[in-house]
Amino acid sequence: MPPSEPAPPASSPASSSDSKTADAAPSPASTPSAPRPSAPPASAAAKPATATAPTPADFDELYEYGRQLFDDYAPATIKDQYEFVSKDQWDTFTARLQTSLESGSVADLAALETDARRTLAALRMMPAYSEYADWLAERLDLMETARLVTHFPPALRPAPAPDHTKKPDSPAPPSGPPPAVAFSPPPRSPVPFYDIWLGRLRDRPKPANADELMPVLKVIFNAEGLPPQLVWLAEVESSFNPSARSPAGARGLFQLMPATAKAYGLRTFPFDERTQPGKNARAAAKLLRDLHDRFHSWPLALAAFNAGEGRVAVAQKKAGSTAYADIAELLPAETRMYVPKVLATVAVREKNVPASLAVPNTPTPVAARSNPFFPTALVGDE
Repeated sequence: MPPSEPAPPASSPASSSDSKTADAAPSPASTPSAPRPSAPPASAAAKPATATAPTPADFDELYEYGRQLFDDYAPATIKDQYEFVSKDQWDTFTARLQTSLESGSVADLAALETDARRTLAALRMMPAYSEYADWLAERLDLMETARLVTHFPPALRPAPAPDHTKKPDSPAPPSGPPPAVAFSPPPRSPVPFYDIWLGRLRDRPKPANADELMPVLKVIFNAEGLPPQLVWLAEVESSFNPSARSPAGARGLFQLMPATAKAYGLRTFPFDERTQPGKNARAAAKLLRDLHDRFHSWPLALAAFNAGEGRVAVAQKKAGSTAYADIAELLPAETRMYVPKVLATVAVREKNVPASLAVPNTPTPVAARSNPFFPTALVGDE
């Protein structure tokens, strides 16, 4: 991220630092109550389109700029209630965020929810930094779902069938461990965590800009040979904020990194074309098309869009399989939450979902049937 780019502030209540327990993670902030053009070079196309791992330098610059803005422009009433987070607290949070998004477990991602929520509340206090807030809000959504997945009990195993051949007066069986009972576990979903995302998104309102931008974005995706319904990816990436940005430098509706944007024909200087919805959408559509041409699967293409196609290819090699379900656990925690969220978002927002984007209906685990986050009837299946 160039030094001239603004960065968000972070703040926390002046009274909160004394109330933390020794084993609690420091909180960075808290609140009071057409014809297809030739594909770009392989090295360029291989770059991930989204920011999953901001560097320490990015976070250090963001912190220093935020402190300066807080000291210079925060009203006295805000300074009376808040003190700027310490550098040690900020470094602890951003290091955990970087590690969890890039390669941490789903449980590690879930553990960041409280700190991320507090940081987001601080960003929302200054509307000028909504660009960062919208990025973090979507990642917080992944963390919330990661918590539900982590805390949900495993599926109940069926009880063994009674032995009707046993006579009532037969002697007791010999002591020792009972014989193993064979059972068939529920079939694995082709996209793990898809059910839980459907439950969470089913009644969620659309972002404010969605209806205005959707017609243009669908025309662009259709012209590039993509299912137009896939434009709902912008909701997951940026909440349809054309100026949304991540600390690592991704920007726009589809969160394109600078190198990726340039590889697909966009300029980032002197004017950043990634903030123009049409140009950002066209570049994202071309990248998605190239990724689908390589992996022949939308779950895999979306995983590559988030984590990078190199990461997906390595996971396939390690798993010895090309199926998304077989490699999901080898992908970053963010990606494992991201792929089902995109597909569930498309299913919830659209009445007609192409077969290539639909996730087949699979039996819901016994332990989940009474849980509202695991609806039995899936939206958009064909």
